[in-house]
Amino acid sequence: MPIVVNLDVMLAKRKMRSRELAEIVGITEQNISLLKSGKVRGVRFDTLEAICRALQCQPGDILEFRPDSPDAPDTPVRTP
Repeated sequence: MPIVVNLDVMLAKRKMRSRELAEIVGITEQNISLLKSGKVRGVRFDTLEAICRALQCQPGDILEFRPDSPDAPDTPVRTP
């Protein structure tokens, strides 16, 4: 998938552990771990907002689009 989750980078920059973030955000540490690994299909905006508030960052600091990723489609997606 061409969307890369940089949550581990932000946690390191803020010197915060996954457990602490999970408590602040109100989700399980396991869900934080799944998000960090990119093994989720989506994230709720309210969860993303809570993570950004806790880490004092922007969504773009956590989520990144890498079109050259090995999983990226060869053809662009066109919208009407």
